[in-house]
Amino acid sequence: MPARPTRRHILSFISLAALIYLVLYSRDVSNSHQHVPLRDVTDNRIARSTRIVAVGDLHGDIGNAQKVLEMARVVDSDGRWSGDVDVFVQTGDIIDRGDDTIKLFDWMEDLRSQAQSAGGQMLSHLGNHEWMNAIGDWRYVHQSEIKTFGDVSARQAMLSTGRIGRAWAANYTTTSRLPLHPSLGAPNDDFPPPAGSAAGLPVPLSHAAYSFVHGGLALGYPQLSPFPSAINDIGLSLLRKLQRRVQPPPHPPHAYPGLPSSATSEEHALYESDGPLWYRGWALNDEKEVCRDVDLVLDKTGTRRMIMGHTPNFQKIVSRCNGKIIIIDTGISHAYGGALSALNVEYTLKPVQSSSPSSSEKKWREREVVKAVYPSHFVTLVDEERDVFGDI
Repeated sequence: MPARPTRRHILSFISLAALIYLVLYSRDVSNSHQHVPLRDVTDNRIARSTRIVAVGDLHGDIGNAQKVLEMARVVDSDGRWSGDVDVFVQTGDIIDRGDDTIKLFDWMEDLRSQAQSAGGQMLSHLGNHEWMNAIGDWRYVHQSEIKTFGDVSARQAMLSTGRIGRAWAANYTTTSRLPLHPSLGAPNDDFPPPAGSAAGLPVPLSHAAYSFVHGGLALGYPQLSPFPSAINDIGLSLLRKLQRRVQPPPHPPHAYPGLPSSATSEEHALYESDGPLWYRGWALNDEKEVCRDVDLVLDKTGTRRMIMGHTPNFQKIVSRCNGKIIIIDTGISHAYGGALSALNVEYTLKPVQSSSPSSSEKKWREREVVKAVYPSHFVTLVDEERDVFGDI
């Protein structure tokens, strides 16, 4: 029969229990001063992340285009949408200098359909070379490329009323605004948003978006707001006029046909050297001048970074003004023999518990990592983290 516990045993047990309690309590108190992990936030907020890949001028080379998209994990080895990217952006100049015009535009439309089926998105832009071809300026069209269409008239028909022309009108824009978070709306929703819109968030969240364009959005260009519809509406109007007119004989050997007689002053301005298709100032102007002016454009367009092609650097993607300007044309086509490259953006927005329990403001931690990706390496252009506040 077990011995009955004595008073001394009982007191020892109580002392041991008290000691254990104090140790555990002290541990809890010390932990209460440590950083609270993101998973401990209890207000049902959802962390968000998105991966964006952007590629510049392709100029008639489907082989190098597939190498780049596979390298950036946009497509698999069979050239099909990988599902490993949320948004793929191409900034124009798919046409000219090579013989793969039909193959490239057909592939882009196939990828668009595959992306939509997988919950992804594609943003496509008309570059100055697409516009040149729509106008009838064929200075950079190879005779071998014309033969892939059959003849001149077949090529004209394909780019106007045919499937490539229809794709341009339906799925390609002059510029884009891509929000990094769905609270800012969908791609190409306007900034500033309509009065009373739920997308009216405070800075910096209101500018958590990138602009994409082929040439550049010049400070003096008059149609920056509302962005991007003010520009895209003009572009679509001009494209329709070009595609619906009787197609002029191409230049060369014939005279330069120019814009239709019905083109408005705004449509002429779109195609001029300071318009979004041709502007090179962000790539070529003095650094001090560029970095002084770019904030004015970003503020007006509700964006943080402006990404464009058009002005090639055959060695690398160029970042200026701490990544506010990024030029991604590296001469991917064999016509240039430049660098195979892609721009990779990884964005996260995670809920964080406020340091003040009484605060009603919701706190988030936002991170942008922007990398230039090459076949054998990558270069980090931007790695920024900030705390933002808002009811997202």
